[in-house]
Amino acid sequence: MLVVTESPSHHDRTLHHLVDSIVDYAIYMLDVNGVVTNWNRGAERIKGYRADEIVGQHFSRFYTPEDRAAGVPARALATALREGRFAAEGWRVRKDGSLFWASVVIDPIRDDDDRLIGYAKVTRDVSDRKAAEDALAASERQFRLLVTGVVDYALFMIDPNGVVSNWNPGAEHIKGYAADEIVGQHISRFYTPEDRKAGLPARALATATEAGRYEAEGWRVRKDGSRFWASVVIDALYEDGRLTGFAKITRDITEKREAQLELQRVHERLAQTQKMEALGQLTGGVAHDFNNLLMVVSGQTHLLRGRVADDPRAIRALDAIEAAARRGENLTRHLLAFSRRQRLQPIALALADRVEGLHELIATSLPATIALSLDLSPQLWPVRVDPSEFEVAVLNLAVNARDAMPGGGTLSIEARNETLDGSSAAAGLEGEFVAVSIRDSGSGIAPDILARVFDPFFTTKGVDKGTGLGLSQVYGFAEQSGGRVVVASELGHGTQFTLYLPRSVGEAATAQEDAPAGPARPARILLVEDNPEVAVVASQLLEQLGHEIQVAGNAAAALAALAAGPHPDLVFSDIVMAGDMDGVALARRLRDDIPGLPVLLATGYSQTAERIGREFPILRKPYNLADLNAAIADILLRAQAAPPDAKLVSLDKVRRARNAS
Repeated sequence: MLVVTESPSHHDRTLHHLVDSIVDYAIYMLDVNGVVTNWNRGAERIKGYRADEIVGQHFSRFYTPEDRAAGVPARALATALREGRFAAEGWRVRKDGSLFWASVVIDPIRDDDDRLIGYAKVTRDVSDRKAAEDALAASERQFRLLVTGVVDYALFMIDPNGVVSNWNPGAEHIKGYAADEIVGQHISRFYTPEDRKAGLPARALATATEAGRYEAEGWRVRKDGSRFWASVVIDALYEDGRLTGFAKITRDITEKREAQLELQRVHERLAQTQKMEALGQLTGGVAHDFNNLLMVVSGQTHLLRGRVADDPRAIRALDAIEAAARRGENLTRHLLAFSRRQRLQPIALALADRVEGLHELIATSLPATIALSLDLSPQLWPVRVDPSEFEVAVLNLAVNARDAMPGGGTLSIEARNETLDGSSAAAGLEGEFVAVSIRDSGSGIAPDILARVFDPFFTTKGVDKGTGLGLSQVYGFAEQSGGRVVVASELGHGTQFTLYLPRSVGEAATAQEDAPAGPARPARILLVEDNPEVAVVASQLLEQLGHEIQVAGNAAAALAALAAGPHPDLVFSDIVMAGDMDGVALARRLRDDIPGLPVLLATGYSQTAERIGREFPILRKPYNLADLNAAIADILLRAQAAPPDAKLVSLDKVRRARNAS
């Protein structure tokens, strides 16, 4: 209830009823000393005191002990008296001791003679507003802490014109500018010259304005001029429908991009490896069957020569057949090289010792319009390769370069020592290698063709201009040698192939000419061949060389023939044969059962041959009379020079083994 000390007029009573009915504000009077003289319902609701409990009490009761001790109530009245008004907010105390946040206004009251007669005090409980403001302030503080604490993201604001208005530590960390260096500058400073010229900064802001958001990745420039790959998000900020600026977030994802690109390169290499492996399996199988066919063709031509020696037309026909067989042999050789099934004989080789030979070999394949330059330093490490296959690979690359320069140009061959860590152009290779680069000044290779240049039978040359197997041989040779071949090319600016060949830890071998083999002494030979046509040709060739031949169609038949006796001077067996035992298994069986019995193996294609290394001598199909004679002469000579006790023959052991099987 509003307490009135004098008899009021009608107007005063109306005013008192109005004030008393207000419950959201505490409205009451203080005398000149600060003592409460009246009290409305709002004061009772907000502060908890009834009128009879508080009228006559000093208003300092509503203040906290700290404020009372600090003299805040007295200063409030003094301020109101001095300035005509006091307004403030602060904690106040209810009757029950609880605190609330109050908005307080104190006005001095004067009579008609301008004498101070007291104060009018209005108090409002704004605790809810205070709590909301505190929560907002706390949220803003946390946000500021978050923004200033983030160093992996550049977080900053841009005005509607693209000018930077603030700058967080992450932006300084990523872009290199301190806040006082960049605030007030346009964001185009962070873009590359190419992007600025293309108008990308303006387009980014326009997109954000129209769509509300812009998101992209691209190169950005740091203060020091270095570039980084950035993930950028720009959000448009609106207030009451009006664009007020942009929030921009930039992240340096250079490492992530490099990792993704490397993963992509790994997948591409894996796909390429799988493709090459599949092609290799196919071509290797084709080469095996084709070599057997060539064996029959070339063998029969050798046999026919002696019978038609007086017929010039027949001789010319045989020459043509032999030439075709040799071309077929070269084709299968390249196929086997590509499929990494070619039987290599690697040695430690000093490339510098081969300069003159390589120059002569390549120069004969080049026209006078192409200048040849070789730079193979004596300081090059020795490499472990098959010399003849290396020369074929270099020749194939030189011929490929020649065809790319029909109007002439320059062909240079250089080599250098390189230590690879797996991340170079020859991705995946690690260790010490010699890189042999063959570079031409020709027309170059289109990007869509570059990935296919090593595929067998792929060629862009005209009909009869190439088989499409030259680069396949280079690829297979490099891979089978433990290295790699890579290609780089640009249309109109030539092509460079680089062979990476593994360094040899041994000393380089010196080139030696093999002495020509003399005729093999007549011998009894057990021929083991499961292909009847090849068996016939091989038998006739051996007979033409003066040998006595016994034929077995498989390993089991050979063991039976040996058990029946007498034993031969030599066993000549194909490697790939049907049945439980191939030629290598037969050779090992004979080595154990009949020590000292020479075994010569033959194959046109065999993975097994690669695994056995130099365990047994191997003659590559298709072979001719000279190859066959040289191989037999060599193995019989070695057998003759072996210790006598190595020639002991245990036919009983062979018989027991055959019966047991």
